[in-house]
Amino acid sequence: ATVSEPAQKCCTEHIQPFLASILEELMGPVSSGFTEVRSLFDKEVNEIIQDFQKTNDITKLKENVDQLTNLPFNSVKMEPCYLKVNHLQELLQDLKSRFKIYHIDFVIQRTQNFMQEVQ
Repeated sequence: ATVSEPAQKCCTEHIQPFLASILEELMGPVSSGFTEVRSLFDKEVNEIIQDFQKTNDITKLKENVDQLTNLPFNSVKMEPCYLKVNHLQELLQDLKSRFKIYHIDFVIQRTQNFMQEVQ
């Protein structure tokens, strides 16, 4: 009871007013990363479709679809997506000093993991 009121006041005065702007600032790189994931997936699917239209090879189509399912684990193809999210590093450094947010690498890693799961 003695801690609750001061803690609530501190959050209300020193954290809550900044939450919307922090979220907006962080969503830029996150959105860019997921947009890049969507573009990569679209590109890969379109290539599979074009290849199949040219060859009508069912075996090759199955191989290509199998490769598509492994796309999230293809670090070379996913690199541009990850790079978009790496901009969080700079943004989170500022938040780290202002709000004592630690484990910045964990936030970036989890975001990249979610990008893989979306694929």
